[in-house]
Amino acid sequence: MPPLTTLFPSLALFLLLLLSSSTTSNAHNITRILAKHPEFSTFNHYLTITHLAAEINRRETITVLALDNAAMSSLLAKQFSLYTVKNVLSLHVLVDYFGSKKLHQITNGTALTSTMFQATGSAPGSSGYINITDLKGGKVGFGAEDNNGKLDAVYVKSVAEIPYNISVLQISKVLNSAEAEAPTAEPSQLNLTEIMSKQGCKAFSDLLKASGADATFNENIDGGLTVFCPTDPVIDGFMPKYKNLTASQKVALLLFHGIPVYMSLQMLKSNNGIMNTLATDGANKYDFSVQNDGEVVTLKTKVMTSKITGTLKDQEPLIVYKIDKVLLPRELFKPVEAAEAPKSSKSKHKAADAPESDAPAESDPADVQTADNENGVVGLDGGRLIMVSLSLCIGVLLI
Repeated sequence: MPPLTTLFPSLALFLLLLLSSSTTSNAHNITRILAKHPEFSTFNHYLTITHLAAEINRRETITVLALDNAAMSSLLAKQFSLYTVKNVLSLHVLVDYFGSKKLHQITNGTALTSTMFQATGSAPGSSGYINITDLKGGKVGFGAEDNNGKLDAVYVKSVAEIPYNISVLQISKVLNSAEAEAPTAEPSQLNLTEIMSKQGCKAFSDLLKASGADATFNENIDGGLTVFCPTDPVIDGFMPKYKNLTASQKVALLLFHGIPVYMSLQMLKSNNGIMNTLATDGANKYDFSVQNDGEVVTLKTKVMTSKITGTLKDQEPLIVYKIDKVLLPRELFKPVEAAEAPKSSKSKHKAADAPESDAPAESDPADVQTADNENGVVGLDGGRLIMVSLSLCIGVLLI
């Protein structure tokens, strides 16, 4: 067996490499990529000042349709506001990976793909989608879905590619879209409840305004806010239980649907564990767990599990998701297991007659202990897991 003096340096090197690969494997920086190509300096500048660069960098899979300085000049000549320019440029950022080879391998020769403009929630219908078509003679055309099928630009060249992470492709012209070019309100003028009302969450929006909980949501937008919005049919089915809550319980329930930090879908997928909410007022109070099963992201309380079904708005620092169930905190609703526990026939009859939400559920010490245990396991991140594994390895070597 080799002496320990030779094993420890190797072990330390292994640890550094492992930690490095776990934190930088998907890192990319669109500003640095384009800085190597002066012909895209104007495009690069506007990605920065519109904050699109930061949004591109935080996504794990992305394609940027880059415009050279001449193409950008034609866009800027229209004298759009900066917020409208951001919408137009966000139409040139595809939320999928298209390398130069993939462009010529599109199934049936054409594909419709979503853009960052669609993700903002400002694009009605399918106007935030781009049509990519493999044309004759080796050319590939690009056009906005709301441009009557017209392909405005063609593929010029590949600027940079990190397979399945980021692809930067030059196209010949700006993609035209009446929706993207429409006058755009400044972010400070955007209204959370109005956004939800227009995207299938009007019932939840109305509850926020009626209870006064909307003020707390709005106060947190600038610092970062993630909202989980039950859709209108879900709220309609839940209203009998909601009406049985007191005014303070209603506010707590609604605040339970917000996290005071911006969490993209990729961030939620890589941050399994306990999440504090706008209703959290102490340790193990009004929190829930984020769990993933492949591409499906679920939110689990001690009472039930809800699934994220779509994104209404994604414009940092605000993101709004659709969910398929109302989130029920254990502080207000008893777990299903407790409701189904064996009881005397008399008790069963009373339980069946009494609505779930007549009064807040009392906190059970056993539940708190269970939550603590889950914090210790589900919340274990990659770095701590590596350290624990290596500690065990060192112990074996010393033995």
